[in-house]
Amino acid sequence: MLNLTMSSKLSNKEGILNTFAKKKIDRIVFSPRIYYWYLGNRLFKKGKHIKQLKDKIPERFLKKSQLDIYKMLGASPRYSEETLYLPLIDTRINPEAKIEITTQRGNKKDETITKYKTPLGNLTEAIAVGGGLGGHYTEFPVKSVGDMKIMQYILENTEFRFLQENFIRAEKQIGDLGVVSTYLFSSPYQRLVKITMGFVRTVIFLKRHPNEMEKFISFLEEWDDQMYDSIAESPLKVINFGENIDADLSPPPQFKKYLMPYFERRVKQLHQAGKYCHIHMDGSLKDLLPLLADLPFDGLEALTPKPQGDVTLEELKDSIGDKVLLDGIPSILFLPEYSNEYLREYTQKVLEIFSPNLILGVSDELPPNGDICKVEMIAEIIQNFKP
Repeated sequence: MLNLTMSSKLSNKEGILNTFAKKKIDRIVFSPRIYYWYLGNRLFKKGKHIKQLKDKIPERFLKKSQLDIYKMLGASPRYSEETLYLPLIDTRINPEAKIEITTQRGNKKDETITKYKTPLGNLTEAIAVGGGLGGHYTEFPVKSVGDMKIMQYILENTEFRFLQENFIRAEKQIGDLGVVSTYLFSSPYQRLVKITMGFVRTVIFLKRHPNEMEKFISFLEEWDDQMYDSIAESPLKVINFGENIDADLSPPPQFKKYLMPYFERRVKQLHQAGKYCHIHMDGSLKDLLPLLADLPFDGLEALTPKPQGDVTLEELKDSIGDKVLLDGIPSILFLPEYSNEYLREYTQKVLEIFSPNLILGVSDELPPNGDICKVEMIAEIIQNFKP
């Protein structure tokens, strides 16, 4: 069982802010994202289900909230959406825009079909949820040039909102345990690939309908003004760009053309407002390594090294320089296939290579079948490491 004797003079909150500010820290902050494990094991439920978990999860973790577990670990929650179920951003469609939204079950397992009926025409999208968590698009809403105009109409009548009351509630609950933060909507190109058109259709349309696509991307960039203006005025100190970058979906040519200029503009805006920014990159990264040093971000989140990703820890360090690394330990190392000793040695290597520009965590979430005792072990290791 973890026995933390907190000798640190800095709180987790102070440690995180000092890490981004490149000020002195007395320890590396541990910030594993455990929500996927927590929800996957349905630890929020009580009764017989909890009793069935005793064989694989120590009883001390049962019947605890996520925040309770973070306190037990001396670790820091990262996003209030995940830990406290308090989203900090959302959108609202103008009720006078005559946009009707309906949902129904699909034919596939755990599939939900959403239909948007507008004065300009209709769109349909479908999302299937896997294992009770996350989801993937089985049908993207924009399938034609005409659909772009419909989507544009919907977005023109959609307002971005920062949820100040949720931020205040999150600050009160998290306190000095961490920095209340959120992740923003992906950049226009990434949104097209992930939720609007899909990768294949995006690439084909950029080739066949370049003028229409460029205009649509420009529109999406303009729509984002309200999001970044709102975030710049918010009390947030640390902001994540929720890109989920993968070099196979955003290869260097697209990355240079559509992403880097966008990142430069938006990070500059948030830096001028006194914010720290980091970006979520959790896929194949080998082809993008030469570009990482030129990114304007203060930190890079979830960069996934071998044996899960396609790059080594040393390659990552050479590429990102003194930028802050958030995470660093591949999630597969928390599975039974990898020994405690291997994980211990790997963690020590991450600490030695990236300290003090490091907020240690799991790249990028603890899986439902991951071993929470390994997380506990790392919480102990980090107490004995001096940055």
